[in-house]
Amino acid sequence: MKEKKDSLEVFASASIPKAVLSNTIPAMAAMLMVLIYNLADTFFIGQTHNALMVAAVSLATPVFLIFMALGTIFGIGGTSVISRSIGAGRQDYARHVCAFCMWGCTIVGIIMTILLLVFMDPVLSLIGASAQTWEYARQYLQIVALAGPFVMISNCYANIIRAEGHAGLAMIGQLAGNLLNVILDPIMILSWNWGVAGAAVATALSNLISALYYIHYFHTGRSILSIAWKDATIHDGVMKNVLSIGIPAALGDMLMSVSNILVNARMAAYGDMAVAGIGVAMKVTMITGMICIGFGQGVQPLLGWCVGAKNWPRFRRSLRFSVLFALALSTVMTVVCYAYTGEIVHAFLDQAEAYAYACQFARILLSTSFLFGMYYVLSNALQAMGAAGSALIINMSRQGLIYIPALFLLESVMGMNGLVWAQPCADVLSLILVIVLYLHTYRRVTADQAEPAAQLAQTHA
Repeated sequence: MKEKKDSLEVFASASIPKAVLSNTIPAMAAMLMVLIYNLADTFFIGQTHNALMVAAVSLATPVFLIFMALGTIFGIGGTSVISRSIGAGRQDYARHVCAFCMWGCTIVGIIMTILLLVFMDPVLSLIGASAQTWEYARQYLQIVALAGPFVMISNCYANIIRAEGHAGLAMIGQLAGNLLNVILDPIMILSWNWGVAGAAVATALSNLISALYYIHYFHTGRSILSIAWKDATIHDGVMKNVLSIGIPAALGDMLMSVSNILVNARMAAYGDMAVAGIGVAMKVTMITGMICIGFGQGVQPLLGWCVGAKNWPRFRRSLRFSVLFALALSTVMTVVCYAYTGEIVHAFLDQAEAYAYACQFARILLSTSFLFGMYYVLSNALQAMGAAGSALIINMSRQGLIYIPALFLLESVMGMNGLVWAQPCADVLSLILVIVLYLHTYRRVTADQAEPAAQLAQTHA
C-alpha cells in the first residue's frame, strides 16, 4: 500500500517540475519505444532493398493502427475517468471503470479481427494496393489482425496504469513488447527471409507480450484497480463516462488512420514509389510527433488529479510548465529531423525515385512539427477536465474536418505536393482551435465550481 500511496503523493505535493517530469519522462520513453517499434518494420523491410515491400507496409499500417485507435477509446477515456475518481477519493468506482475497459477491449478486439479477415479484399482495394503490392499488404494484415485484441489491451493499459501514478510500470510493459519486436524483426525479415510476413509476426508477438505483462500486473494485487470480470459493469455511468471522453480521443487516431488511407490511395495515382516516399516521410515527422504524444499523455493523469481534487492553482502551474517544456522539446526535435532528413530517409530507402520523394515530402511535413508539443498538451488538458464536447471537436478537426477537405482542395490546386501540404495546414488551424477551446473550457469549468462555493459561503454568513 505504501507504493500506491507514494505514487499518488507525487500528484499532490511534489514540485511542479518533478510531478510533471516523473510522469512524462516514462511516458515519452514508452512512446520512444513505440516509435522505434513503428520504425523497425519499415527499416528492416527497407534492408531487403524492395521498395514495393516498403510501399505495402505503408499502405497496411493505417489499417493496423485502427486497432490501436480502438484501444485508445478505453485507454484515454478510462485514464481520464480513473484519475478524476482517484483524486475525488472514489477508488471503488475507479476499479469498475478499469475492469470495464479490459473486457471492452477484449470483446471489440475479437469483433474487429473477424471483420478484417472476412472483408480483406475490399479493404485492400480501399487502401490503394496495386497489383505489385497487393499480396504483400495481404500477408501483413492477415497476420496482425489475429493480434487485434492484444493490440487494444496493450495500448489501453499503457495509459490506464499511469492514472494511479505508476508511469514506470506502464513504460516497462511497452518496452517489453517493443524490444521483442526490434529483436525479432531482423531475424524474421532478413535472416529467415520472411519479408513482410516476418514484420507482421514480430508485431503480433510484441503486442501479445505487452498485453500479458499488464494482465499479470493486475493479478499480482499491486494495483488499487481491477480487471476482474466481476468488477466490470456498464452501469452507474461507467460506460457513458469512459466513452464520452474515449471516443473523441480515439477519433483523432481513427481519423489519422482514415486520412492516411486516403493519402496513400490518392498518392497511388502518382506511382508506387510516391507511396513509398510518403510512407517514409510520415515516419520522419513521427519522430517528433510520438515523443510529444507521450508527453501529453504523461501529463494528463496529473492534470486529471488536479481537476478531481479541485486544486486549480496546481493545475495552472502544471499546465504552464508543460506547455513551455513541450514547445521547447518539439522545436529541438524538429530542427534535428530537418537537419538530418536525408540521412534518416536513406535508412529506409535507397531507390533513387522513392528517396527523392521521401526527402521532398518530409521537409514539407516538418514545417509545422514544432507545434506538436503545445497541441498535445492542450488537447490532453481538455480530456483531463472531462470536456467531452471540446475533445470531440478538436479530435474530429485535426485529422478530419480540417485535414480531409484540405487534402482534396490542395491536391486540386497543387497536385501531388498538395496532398502533403494539407497536414501543415491542418496543424496550424488545429492549434488555434485547441487554444480557443481550452480557454473557453477552463473558464467554464472553474466558474461552475466557484458558484457552489460562493453559495455555501453566503449560507454560512
